[in-house]
Amino acid sequence: MAYQTFRQEYLQVPPVTRAYTTACVLTTAAVQLELITPFQLYFNPELIFKHFQVWRLITNYLFFGPVGFNFLFNMIFLYRYCRMLEEGSFRGRTADFVFMFFFGGLLMTVFGLFVNLVFLGQAFTIMLVYVWSRRNPYVRMNFFGLLIFQAPFLPWVLMGFSLLLGNSIIVDLLGIAVGHIYFFLEDVFPNQPGGRRLLRTPSVLKAIFDTPEDDPNYNPLPEERPGGFAWGEGQRLGG
Repeated sequence: MAYQTFRQEYLQVPPVTRAYTTACVLTTAAVQLELITPFQLYFNPELIFKHFQVWRLITNYLFFGPVGFNFLFNMIFLYRYCRMLEEGSFRGRTADFVFMFFFGGLLMTVFGLFVNLVFLGQAFTIMLVYVWSRRNPYVRMNFFGLLIFQAPFLPWVLMGFSLLLGNSIIVDLLGIAVGHIYFFLEDVFPNQPGGRRLLRTPSVLKAIFDTPEDDPNYNPLPEERPGGFAWGEGQRLGG
């Protein structure tokens, strides 16, 4: 019974969020079980381009460190904001969402050549949070019950939280930078005088991922509760 309930809930998660979150959890489990080591996963340009270990271009986005507070914190934010983007502004546009993954990952990989970061998954999560926050500017957030602010400030609050924990803010700044570039090119520039849409999803992705119609029984995660936990709970202004 419990298995059937879990399976039903799991299959209700939209496909991109389900695939990425599952890959992250399975990668961490494989490391915990010592089936693989982080040294086989991390971003290393020399090993990638000189020794053709191309899997590192993907695996460095899948490992968030050993199981602990930092891992759980990242998984919660990754799952929540990835899912809300997929069920919100990307609803019925799975190909566009996948293209955002490719674009963000490519840009972070290029930037990763110039900064000393070996795992980019946390920066990718911040990118997702940034795009969601800019597309939902009127949602009020409650961070640990201490701060109340509107959604566009969330990435900066998370960066301040990382600073308090003694972590490097380069990761957060990278995620914010890539998220802003995507948001500007996709949402801002096309609406400017003389602007046009520069990011176009390849037709092959649309053929693979976009379905002709939505499932009428699909139950999306409500964006009115973006955090779902004390550090990210909120509601829309005027709601």
